[in-house]
Amino acid sequence: MPLWCQDEAGPYQAIPQPGKSWQPEGKPALRPSEYIRGGTAKLLTLFHPKTGEVRAKGVEQATNAILHPWLKEELSALLEALPEVQDPSAPGRQWTDWGWPEETVKLWWFAQTPPPVRLALIWDNLKGHHSPEIVSWCWSRGIALLYTPLGGSWLNLAESVQRILVRRALDGQDLESAEAVIQQLEATVKGWNREPTPFEWGGKRRDRRQRARERRHALPASGGYTKRPVARRIRSSPYQRLTNGNTHAN
Repeated sequence: MPLWCQDEAGPYQAIPQPGKSWQPEGKPALRPSEYIRGGTAKLLTLFHPKTGEVRAKGVEQATNAILHPWLKEELSALLEALPEVQDPSAPGRQWTDWGWPEETVKLWWFAQTPPPVRLALIWDNLKGHHSPEIVSWCWSRGIALLYTPLGGSWLNLAESVQRILVRRALDGQDLESAEAVIQQLEATVKGWNREPTPFEWGGKRRDRRQRARERRHALPASGGYTKRPVARRIRSSPYQRLTNGNTHAN
């Protein structure tokens, strides 16, 4: 099942950005003491974690009037490249497989048969992403929308790749206009797509955390842990002490 992530990064100001840069030895780059703000730019991003492919566009604003047309254009191109669904009853092709209750699916489609799911899209739980116009457009084309929970935007891998791209594009740069920021971001995206890196949820880092948890021992009535089990002293009751004393006396 094709799965993509979507996010909007920014805003990024057109000001001297801190970071490393290539300079002749003994002549470090100097940042101006005064500068004029040249506007801000944002990056609309679609990310395919399985292949690492990024589809992005630099803009000065990320309103629904700008985001939704771009998103429809990109998603339409992705759907055209996908083969037709051969088995609509296969796992992942039903709307209920993605957490949508059967009652909601029936209420949405009434007496019509819903199309099989062709693509899953993960994005943040923003108000604009719940717009009836964009939601109905996606549903009618078999795009299952998966919203990240509140406070759980880190589950969207598009944010991870955006941090990498923005760091490569802007660190150590002195850009004077929003157009220059946009050109730098889009050029970095093109360079990334020449040799993209696939992403995985969890991976080796999750396995290391799981092994570390298994090596720890939880303390009762506390949120702390110890690296080795703490021996518990079992105190006998007065009746047990009395019984043990009578036994020894006999």
